[in-house]
Amino acid sequence: IVLLCSLVAASGALLGTFLVLRRMAMLSDAISHSIVFGIAAGFLIFRSLDTLPMLIAASATGLLTVLLTETVLRTRLVKEDAAVGIVFPALFSLGVILITRYAADIHIDVDAALVGEVIWAPFDTIFIGDFEVSRALVTMAVITLVNLAFVGLFYKELKLATFDAALAAALGLMPALIHYALMGLLSVTAVSAFDAVGVILFVGFVIVPPAAAYLLTERLCTMIAVAVGIGVAGSISGYFVALALDASISGCMVMMLGVLFLLALIFSPSRGLLAAYLRRRRQKWEFATQLLTMHLLTHEGHPEESVEAHVSSLSEHLNWGAAFTQKIIHQAQSRGWIDQVGEQLRLTDTGRIQAQSLRGV
Repeated sequence: IVLLCSLVAASGALLGTFLVLRRMAMLSDAISHSIVFGIAAGFLIFRSLDTLPMLIAASATGLLTVLLTETVLRTRLVKEDAAVGIVFPALFSLGVILITRYAADIHIDVDAALVGEVIWAPFDTIFIGDFEVSRALVTMAVITLVNLAFVGLFYKELKLATFDAALAAALGLMPALIHYALMGLLSVTAVSAFDAVGVILFVGFVIVPPAAAYLLTERLCTMIAVAVGIGVAGSISGYFVALALDASISGCMVMMLGVLFLLALIFSPSRGLLAAYLRRRRQKWEFATQLLTMHLLTHEGHPEESVEAHVSSLSEHLNWGAAFTQKIIHQAQSRGWIDQVGEQLRLTDTGRIQAQSLRGV
């Protein structure tokens, strides 16, 4: 189970990284829901639940979702998120209607498809030589290798088409073809993961690990590797949390992905909330220290200097609290910008030069 979910996480993160960077993350949700229509239509056309017909039908539906979304978007009457929200509920609802109306007597369960129950995946097995292995495990291993090969072979084209599609087109790299190949692979991956882990877990693997990796690095190759690592970590930790809580494995895996994203959001060295708070705090202290030197320079040599440079008057004149004032004085002293004689503050030569540079003198 852990290996299967780790493969789904890796294959999803490989493609999901480019979706997140292209701001198309919710398209994975749209495709994942829309393939219900593809599965239903595939059964009605081929009258079979074999893997290949389902894969072809569902993948075609994924591409249809992308085409319809882009067609609506080209009208320039709605935004991209609205276009996605229009297309996939329509296709998903059509799929539900087809299943309930024409396929009610076969084992296509809409609830199971959405939520998934990965615990049953090991019981659907095939023989490879003398070895009996999970069908879903073999399928996802092949899909993961295909996705890895695609990203490896077309890394340059994917990178350029993602960050500058116009330049990619000018260089003859056919960004549109790369785009539809990416969407086609996403559709194939979605339908391959559909039966084993369900839509919700697959969407979680496609979106959450790349989003967390985006907070941790600015290099594309590193982002892909980190996204895969976060997905695998979410699979492993979610499995053991599910065992401890006696809860849904898929649900716990998605929950742990959320926890890992939250940790990245808070503790990311450059983009995290904690880093932003510390940066704003440093900027506040820096501005206050500079303001103190400018205040002293403004009143230096004037009759009111003894009052304006008095420690007790700073809280009133600069609207600072007493504790904050002492911290700023200490910081300015540690930089060699001011001296304190009793309760009077004086600029040093270094502090005077600093204040003059701030005033443009």
